[in-house]
Amino acid sequence: MQCAIGGKVVVSSSTPSPSPSPSPSPSGRLFNFQQKRLSLTLTSSSKLKIKAQPRLSSSASALSSSSSSSSGVDYEQIVWPSPTDEIPFWNKDFPSSDVHLVVEQVNKDHQLLHITHVTAEMAPIAKVGGLGDVVTGLARASLSRGHTVDVMLPFYECIPRHHINDFTLITTYNSYHDGDWIPTNAFRGLVSGIPVIFIEPSNHFFKGTHVYGGSYNELEAYLFFSRACLEWMQVTGTQPDIIHIHEWQTGALPLLFWDIYHSLSLKKPRIVLTIHNMEHFGECSERQLSKCGLDGSMYATIDKAVDDRTLGHNPERLSLLKGGIVYSNAVVTVSPTYLKETMCSGWLSSTLVRNRHKYSGILNGIDTAIWNPAFDVFLPAKFHAQNSEGKKLCKYFVQRGLGLASVDHVSDMRTRMPLVVCVTRLVAQKGLHLIIHAIKRVEELGGQMIVLGKAPDGSIQREFEGLAKLVPVVRKTGGLADTVFDMDDQPNQEMANGFVFEGIDEASLDGALERAFSYFKNKPNKWNSIVRKVMEIDNSWNNTAGKYIEVYNAVTLQVLPAAENQQRIRQTLRY
Repeated sequence: MQCAIGGKVVVSSSTPSPSPSPSPSPSGRLFNFQQKRLSLTLTSSSKLKIKAQPRLSSSASALSSSSSSSSGVDYEQIVWPSPTDEIPFWNKDFPSSDVHLVVEQVNKDHQLLHITHVTAEMAPIAKVGGLGDVVTGLARASLSRGHTVDVMLPFYECIPRHHINDFTLITTYNSYHDGDWIPTNAFRGLVSGIPVIFIEPSNHFFKGTHVYGGSYNELEAYLFFSRACLEWMQVTGTQPDIIHIHEWQTGALPLLFWDIYHSLSLKKPRIVLTIHNMEHFGECSERQLSKCGLDGSMYATIDKAVDDRTLGHNPERLSLLKGGIVYSNAVVTVSPTYLKETMCSGWLSSTLVRNRHKYSGILNGIDTAIWNPAFDVFLPAKFHAQNSEGKKLCKYFVQRGLGLASVDHVSDMRTRMPLVVCVTRLVAQKGLHLIIHAIKRVEELGGQMIVLGKAPDGSIQREFEGLAKLVPVVRKTGGLADTVFDMDDQPNQEMANGFVFEGIDEASLDGALERAFSYFKNKPNKWNSIVRKVMEIDNSWNNTAGKYIEVYNAVTLQVLPAAENQQRIRQTLRY
């Protein structure tokens, strides 16, 4: 883990050393990006060189009594973090399994369904990116609307069992892989109040210290998992109304369902696929697909699962994501704007256009049972739209823990220094050059910047994963275009809630940043009204879940997926 503190970069391992923080080298380069996970506070940068920046002077004892009373916080009881702490505050162990979740009470739906999510991730026990958050949030929202919901998840060796309640073995059975029937266990437990079925094969699949990156072949492991989930339903007689699959990892499940298990006893379920990230296709050879019991050669056609980029090559390649699109009853992506973008660019666009009749864009929600600052026990102070005083203390807590605020001098949390936060997965997809540029520009504008993220393969590239509940500064793309509307767009002032730019160049970002800083410094009342407006927006999963339920209800009336209307080749059933 790495963190730049007050113009320095401190490197700490998973077992941090209590030794003093190093001083900057003469060149200012102290980055070491070989760690798999990093947290960076970047005060200013030019080509990734760290410089000192103005530090915010603050003291908890200087906080006014009026501020204390309005936020309802006992400042004397707060354990203030420090950049010299042996364990940085963001690495502290948070016992999320012990947290009482405040679940929104909603009206029950009239037509109740049994929904089973089949997924590679689930927050908080197997979370790498946004996929895990979506599965948990949507499952919880559907439960609150009265539906029966299960999540089927690989039983990764790295899953912390103490986060699973009522954990018990429910089934021992065999599932096919590469000519053998693998003894497999199915466990049931509760995670954050959601029923989860864990699939554990007796071979080496899903062993390792992380969700991804084990010593096994991941593609073959997820092919096995996709079939093992259907085999468990077959063995136990479980027939959900909806099998909701996610991403390429479960893209083979619709093929297995329609060409094997629907011909056996699984007549009731219908398949919904959600695509969270169109950059991962599940490239697969015919030989690899055959290991799950299908004849891989039967899917090497343009209207099924062949990877269009390899047409004419020897050998041609398959795509599990494309196969999932073709064979699912409905396909959903994470926002209406992203739907339009994916049908206009990328090699899968032609497949999505051909399947436009079953392709929807539904905006992701926020799991307000977990991400609710009015009830979050891990925050140093609570806050909400009607009383945001605690938000200032939370900002100060982070600044103090990263060495961006002093405890020795006179001032309080209301010091007017903007804090820009970027929470990101560090991969190449969303514009590394803009973040590097923003680090320098924020300092020039008199602000501070924190970057928090993960770096697969030691990369220093950044992909935005989400936004803090501040005032957003965003590029107009994907789900951001559907949720953030520019403050200076006069015809749409009623919806205005942030600062938007459209280009992918530094000048476009500069314009949005400068406008945001101008509001912060020169129009404090207007700024505070934006903050309150953003906090009052209902982006909860309940709204989103209602749209998913509409999709579920529509596909339960279908008899066969789009692939069934093509010429079916029953010889695909081999085992």
